[in-house]
Amino acid sequence: MIEVNDENWEEKVIKASKEKPVLVDFWSPRCGPCMIIAPVLEKLEQEYNGKFILAKLNVDENPETARKYEIMSIPTVVLFKGNEQPAGFIGARTESFIRNFLDKQL
Repeated sequence: MIEVNDENWEEKVIKASKEKPVLVDFWSPRCGPCMIIAPVLEKLEQEYNGKFILAKLNVDENPETARKYEIMSIPTVVLFKGNEQPAGFIGARTESFIRNFLDKQL
Protein backbone atom coordinates (compact mmCIF):
# COMPACT_ATOMS: atom_id res chain seq x y z
CA MET A 1 0.00 0.00 0.00
CA ILE A 2 1.26 3.43 -0.90
CA GLU A 3 0.16 6.89 0.18
CA VAL A 4 -0.44 9.29 -2.70
CA ASN A 5 -1.04 13.04 -2.74
CA ASP A 6 -1.76 15.93 -5.10
CA GLU A 7 1.95 16.27 -5.91
CA ASN A 8 2.78 12.64 -6.76
CA TRP A 9 -0.63 11.61 -8.16
CA GLU A 10 0.40 11.75 -11.82
CA GLU A 11 3.50 9.59 -11.28
CA LYS A 12 2.21 7.13 -8.66
CA VAL A 13 -1.27 6.58 -10.10
CA ILE A 14 -1.69 7.69 -13.71
CA LYS A 15 1.73 6.67 -15.04
CA ALA A 16 1.99 3.59 -12.80
CA SER A 17 -1.43 2.35 -13.97
CA LYS A 18 -0.02 1.89 -17.47
CA GLU A 19 2.17 -0.91 -16.03
CA LYS A 20 -0.16 -2.34 -13.36
CA PRO A 21 -3.70 -1.43 -12.22
CA VAL A 22 -3.83 1.01 -9.30
CA LEU A 23 -6.73 0.77 -6.86
CA VAL A 24 -7.16 4.13 -5.12
CA ASP A 25 -8.94 4.48 -1.80
CA PHE A 26 -10.15 8.08 -1.42
CA TRP A 27 -10.53 8.40 2.34
CA SER A 28 -10.39 10.65 5.40
CA PRO A 29 -9.38 9.94 9.01
CA ARG A 30 -12.69 11.48 10.15
CA CYS A 31 -14.69 8.89 8.16
CA GLY A 32 -15.84 5.82 10.11
CA PRO A 33 -16.70 3.71 7.03
CA CYS A 34 -13.23 4.52 5.64
CA MET A 35 -11.69 2.87 8.69
CA ILE A 36 -13.85 -0.22 8.13
CA ILE A 37 -12.95 -0.70 4.47
CA ALA A 38 -9.20 0.04 4.75
CA PRO A 39 -8.14 -3.30 6.31
CA VAL A 40 -10.31 -5.18 3.79
CA LEU A 41 -8.55 -3.46 0.88
CA GLU A 42 -5.15 -4.14 2.43
CA LYS A 43 -6.02 -7.82 2.92
CA LEU A 44 -7.16 -8.15 -0.69
CA GLU A 45 -4.00 -6.44 -1.95
CA GLN A 46 -2.01 -9.21 -0.23
CA GLU A 47 -4.31 -11.99 -1.47
CA TYR A 48 -4.20 -10.77 -5.07
CA ASN A 49 -0.41 -10.97 -4.82
CA GLY A 50 0.75 -8.11 -7.01
CA LYS A 51 -2.14 -7.97 -9.48
CA PHE A 52 -2.76 -4.36 -8.46
CA ILE A 53 -1.23 -1.56 -6.42
CA LEU A 54 -3.29 -0.22 -3.52
CA ALA A 55 -2.98 3.54 -3.09
CA LYS A 56 -4.60 5.75 -0.46
CA LEU A 57 -5.38 9.44 -0.92
CA ASN A 58 -6.47 11.49 2.09
CA VAL A 59 -9.10 13.85 0.63
CA ASP A 60 -8.75 16.33 3.51
CA GLU A 61 -5.06 16.85 2.77
CA ASN A 62 -5.36 16.57 -1.03
CA PRO A 63 -8.49 18.43 -2.12
CA GLU A 64 -7.20 19.18 -5.63
CA THR A 65 -7.16 15.54 -6.75
CA ALA A 66 -10.44 14.78 -4.97
CA ARG A 67 -12.07 17.72 -6.80
CA LYS A 68 -10.58 16.69 -10.15
CA TYR A 69 -12.18 13.24 -9.88
CA GLU A 70 -15.42 14.65 -8.41
CA ILE A 71 -15.16 12.67 -5.18
CA MET A 72 -18.32 13.68 -3.30
CA SER A 73 -18.59 10.83 -0.78
CA ILE A 74 -16.01 8.76 1.04
CA PRO A 75 -14.87 6.14 0.98
CA THR A 76 -14.72 6.07 -2.79
CA VAL A 77 -12.60 3.36 -4.38
CA VAL A 78 -11.48 3.73 -8.01
CA LEU A 79 -9.43 1.37 -10.18
CA PHE A 80 -7.16 3.02 -12.74
CA LYS A 81 -5.92 0.83 -15.62
CA GLY A 82 -3.86 2.66 -18.21
CA ASN A 83 -6.04 4.54 -20.67
CA GLU A 84 -9.25 2.71 -19.73
CA GLN A 85 -12.14 4.56 -18.11
CA PRO A 86 -11.67 4.29 -14.33
CA ALA A 87 -14.17 2.03 -12.55
CA GLY A 88 -15.11 2.11 -8.91
CA PHE A 89 -17.65 2.20 -6.12
CA ILE A 90 -18.72 4.38 -3.21
CA GLY A 91 -19.13 3.29 0.38
CA ALA A 92 -17.80 0.62 2.71
CA ARG A 93 -18.75 -2.50 0.78
CA THR A 94 -18.38 -6.10 1.87
CA GLU A 95 -15.26 -8.11 1.15
CA SER A 96 -17.21 -10.33 -1.26
CA PHE A 97 -18.49 -7.27 -3.16
CA ILE A 98 -14.95 -5.87 -3.48
CA ARG A 99 -13.55 -9.26 -4.49
CA ASN A 100 -16.23 -9.57 -7.19
CA PHE A 101 -15.43 -6.03 -8.40
CA LEU A 102 -11.71 -6.85 -8.61
CA ASP A 103 -12.31 -10.17 -10.38
CA LYS A 104 -14.37 -8.40 -13.06
CA GLN A 105 -11.91 -5.53 -13.48
CA LEU A 106 -8.59 -7.36 -13.33
